[in-house]
Amino acid sequence: MLVAAVSDDGSWHGPGHLQAVHPDGTPASGPQPVADLPAAIAEREAAERPRWVWAATADCYPALLRTGVRVARCHDAELIEALLLGHAGRWGEPRALAAAFARLTGGPVPPDPPPRLAQPPGFAQAALFDAAAGPPPAAGPVVLEALTRVYADQQRRIAATGQPGRFGLLVAAESAGALVGAEMGHTGLPWRADVHDELLRDLLGPPQPVGPPRRLAELAAEVNAAFGMHGLHPDSPAEVLRAFARAGIDVPNTRAWVLRRVEHPAVKPLLEYKELYRIWTAHGWAWRDAWVSEGRLRPEYVPGGVVSGRWATRGGGALQVPKVVRRAVVADPGWRFVVADAGQLEPRVLAAVSGDTRLAAAGIADDLYAALATDAFGGDRARAKVALLGAMYGQTGGAAIPALAVLRQSYPTAFDYVEAAARTGEAGGLVRSWLGRTCPPASTAWRDAGLDPPEEAGSAEAPQGGASGRARGRFTRNFVIQATAAEWALVLLATLRTALEGLRAEIVLFVHDEVGVHCPEEETEQVVAAVRAGAARAGELLFGRTEVRFPLDVSVVECYADAA
Repeated sequence: MLVAAVSDDGSWHGPGHLQAVHPDGTPASGPQPVADLPAAIAEREAAERPRWVWAATADCYPALLRTGVRVARCHDAELIEALLLGHAGRWGEPRALAAAFARLTGGPVPPDPPPRLAQPPGFAQAALFDAAAGPPPAAGPVVLEALTRVYADQQRRIAATGQPGRFGLLVAAESAGALVGAEMGHTGLPWRADVHDELLRDLLGPPQPVGPPRRLAELAAEVNAAFGMHGLHPDSPAEVLRAFARAGIDVPNTRAWVLRRVEHPAVKPLLEYKELYRIWTAHGWAWRDAWVSEGRLRPEYVPGGVVSGRWATRGGGALQVPKVVRRAVVADPGWRFVVADAGQLEPRVLAAVSGDTRLAAAGIADDLYAALATDAFGGDRARAKVALLGAMYGQTGGAAIPALAVLRQSYPTAFDYVEAAARTGEAGGLVRSWLGRTCPPASTAWRDAGLDPPEEAGSAEAPQGGASGRARGRFTRNFVIQATAAEWALVLLATLRTALEGLRAEIVLFVHDEVGVHCPEEETEQVVAAVRAGAARAGELLFGRTEVRFPLDVSVVECYADAA
């Protein structure tokens, strides 16, 4: 059974309405008013465990969590509307409930409300319906009608996709991920403020009343001296590029991997400055005061915030905590972290989706690159890695050229899979992930799509935008792999969440292909088994019977920084 729920006043602390619907979206009963909506949801959850249909998990669920109510399943109408719009080549159109209902009924489509400002812990969450964009208070039945009709329409559109079974799995996983994101923000990541303060003082020196800490000031002076200048701001890429130009060195950008190739006395202090400056501004004292409270970091996660399906954050920066700062992530007394990382995920995804039997055979091994090296690259693991990453990220120059030739000859089906995606992108076409997430159209600005290549890919460039040319081809060739990898990780997350029911363990960390669980020490063996089983189950749900394995590096640690 599916039940649509909506509050009458937007608070989720008082009266509201429920309505049972069939899986196809047709009503199974009329709207039922309830005096206490969270209590009614908790009662139905305990008795039936239905799938809840609501406008947006990010707006609805945090308020329920604060009342102590958790749900097992949901259908997030806003996230699913975005998936369906993308599938139809209409990526970026308004996706909120009001917009979806207007499209369905032929009314003027309102723009989505602007994203809520990131709010540190202690601030009230936004109401379910913003007064400027939603219905007035006491309009619960009106909103309920819109919600149930939009849900029914979405079910029809899902059935009309080319692969409704796969797309249905994407819909379920996307909604489950939204639940996990809200729960992670509510539970928080254990954080030792005293350890964090000690780390910052060791790295930066004590905080100053005005200006940067002492170590940053010292490094800035070293950079200026190396360039023979005064007043250069090392945190300004434009100023740094001009300084290198005056020294007769052409540097395309100030990325760390680019600067490491430059021979100049300013490089060493500049690299250290960049790293420490990022820590100071992104995870320094001001950040800690804003986002860490009562021993927990509580960021605001945005599931599906990147076009590939990867998550983003609206505040808190939990997806980019530097390794050195992770020493402050310490488990509670008597508790441990179980941290699982899916190594070589994207190459294994390529083996699974392409149907290349020879590459799939290599995917049985714990180290796929080593297996490739033995099979086709004369034992040269580094060369095999360059070839495979080059194929996925569009690296066509330098050392990749002969390695790619070997890859193309030995694994033609896999090579042709990403090449076909690249050609489609270059021609302005759309490509899809395994489950059906669709890339933005060529007319859309996709420069910040979040598909940056790893440094191991050599000199491969990040997508530069535009509707034609090789840049979009690089974007689409990686989209079909990275978006599918994101789906595998999301299904793992959803499967693990279900497996942890009945335990005290909590999912507290999810970064692309890494998941972390905080649990009592006596539950660690169960959690490790659940994580490993979830990885295997995710591969089965996505790809069916395949030789490709998706092994995890699993660590049980007291401090997150100690995870392998």
